[in-house]
Amino acid sequence: MSEKSWPDDDSFSALNPSGTLAASPAEDDFQFEIDPAFLTGLEGRRLKSALMLGMVWGGTIALHQFTWGYWLTTALAALMGGHCLRAYATRPRAVVVPMDPKAVRPQVTLMVAAKNEEAVVDRLVDQLCNLDYPRDRYEVWFIDDASTDQTPAILDRLALQHQNLRVVHRPAGSPGGKSGALNQVFPRTVGEFIVVFDADAQIAPDFLDRSLPAFDHPSVGAVQLRKAIIQAETPNHPQGKNFWIQGQQAEMALDAFMRQQQIAVGGIGELRGNGQLVRRQAIEDCGGWNEGTITDDLDLSLRLHLNNWDIECLTAPAVYEEGVTQAIALWHQRSRWAEGGYQRYLDYWRMLVQNRLGLTKSFDLVVFVVMQYIMPMVAVPDLLMAVMKHQAPVFTPITIITFGLFFLSAVRGLRRSFVLMPLKEQRDVSWFWLVKQSVLGAVYMAHWLPVIAFTTARMAVRKKRLKWVKTAHSGQHA
Repeated sequence: MSEKSWPDDDSFSALNPSGTLAASPAEDDFQFEIDPAFLTGLEGRRLKSALMLGMVWGGTIALHQFTWGYWLTTALAALMGGHCLRAYATRPRAVVVPMDPKAVRPQVTLMVAAKNEEAVVDRLVDQLCNLDYPRDRYEVWFIDDASTDQTPAILDRLALQHQNLRVVHRPAGSPGGKSGALNQVFPRTVGEFIVVFDADAQIAPDFLDRSLPAFDHPSVGAVQLRKAIIQAETPNHPQGKNFWIQGQQAEMALDAFMRQQQIAVGGIGELRGNGQLVRRQAIEDCGGWNEGTITDDLDLSLRLHLNNWDIECLTAPAVYEEGVTQAIALWHQRSRWAEGGYQRYLDYWRMLVQNRLGLTKSFDLVVFVVMQYIMPMVAVPDLLMAVMKHQAPVFTPITIITFGLFFLSAVRGLRRSFVLMPLKEQRDVSWFWLVKQSVLGAVYMAHWLPVIAFTTARMAVRKKRLKWVKTAHSGQHA
């Protein structure tokens, strides 16, 4: 797979410098109504990052000065472990039953924001315009974000062939990146449910009938499909044995499993950008997509919960996407994910400390913030103090809990992905393979330690990034 990237001066995600959630201007001057609470505290990200980093590092050094420091982290690990064990052991919600063939289908809008995607855009257009869903009940929107390759010409040609395809071309310099593109087109759409894909997505033609029933509960504002790596799940693919590809396969499986189990105990579900379905009313309640973030999906996830919406996560159907095959490409991608994920907590901390999520979701969020962000942040001072004082790192118990959870979740996530699928999608996999892939996945997940540690430190000394580097897609087939 090509690892070409767009440089910082030609970015897909040039953010609105103001950092607001305001939508881009649309033809009908539509404007989202935004809760003022979401516009409070967005400034001063670098200062907040520095204060947080200082508190975490200072607290780690202080714990090494007291004999009870290790016992405190052990007690915290036990508390976190109890929550994780409860989530791990809880039966997930019932498998979604496909829609009755005779039922009236809701109106759906499919949206794809694309820049320089000539290698994959025609395939996705063909898939989305030929779904097993009544043609008069869905529409497909492709937003070309000032592409400089053949993407605009390909889309214009395909628009003549597909009656339900609508194409919008954004001029160079349009604000907001992917969020701005979605906000600009949203007022012109008609769907009760909005489905967002990345340009390299591949999806089953019956995915709408299999996923829309997850919205039967009125509190569900969004549904995330399980993401699967094309190269890893395509038999005999030449890149299928690549370490990074196999690691991403395990990562996507454990991520889907963990989110489903968190949801089962009333915790936090999250969107993953590609293959996300969102209720129109929920998007409007959140004021649209945030144009001041580099991870629109993670930001929207938290704002949905803060607006009292739930998020579901499905094992099947899956949405396939290309995995990155080189370490440098993975570093760029995960650094962006880490920065955007961490930024949302800095932006919305006031609402979080006010317990706007409720006790159950707040506790679940704290547990996984400690695992995903705090533990990597403390790694450097913890190791340095351990060497200086000739003792074990004080956060060892939490590290053990975290990687143990990664391994166990990978085992069950991979099994759920391949064995507990609908009959036509099941695969014959051995327990030996599951354990081997899960060990590989747990080792692979260690890359998050330097990524988070470096990213949170960089955010404390550098201004908010307005642009990011995107990995190009080459057109891998599932």
